[in-house]
Amino acid sequence: MAARLFVSVDLPDEFAEPIADLQEEFADASGLDFTDPEQAHVTLKFLGDVARSRIPRLEDELAAGVDDAGVSPFDVVYGGLGVFPSLEYIGVLWLGVEEGGAALTRLHGAIEDRTTAVGFDEESHDFTPHVTLARMDHAGGKELVQNLVDERDPTIGETTVEEVRLTESTLTADGPVYQTVSAFSLE
Repeated sequence: MAARLFVSVDLPDEFAEPIADLQEEFADASGLDFTDPEQAHVTLKFLGDVARSRIPRLEDELAAGVDDAGVSPFDVVYGGLGVFPSLEYIGVLWLGVEEGGAALTRLHGAIEDRTTAVGFDEESHDFTPHVTLARMDHAGGKELVQNLVDERDPTIGETTVEEVRLTESTLTADGPVYQTVSAFSLE
């Protein structure tokens, strides 16, 4: 059986409440499907369904990728709002990264190099470090989202990133459940 995997930097538990408060500002926007604020993270690489027999090799490559990035523990300030792919066609509403984006991008690049070298698909778009707040299923509340993204510039908080995680996502009727498979410390 395969595991649905991604590589992430997880936000600390104390950020769940301010993220939930921020999501609440968008509660009247029809069509938004909110993520669980207690599972907030920055995805560095989505791997998809991976045969469990490939996980040990993947873990070796991720450890090497984290080393290749040469990133020591660093501070990240989470703040600002944005959407993918554009304000005209909103698919994802996200919380941005005000500081620490360069280090996250270096980690992403090194992990991307290592994982594509062993057969994982290359990302089809440029990396933008972000935390997904909601996905937009239909455009009913698009105008409200557009207005709030234009008007609001929230700062959620600052934290130190000390590790990268390989995470398994199990899809359930209540939404995805995440479990850490491995953690890779920054040096």
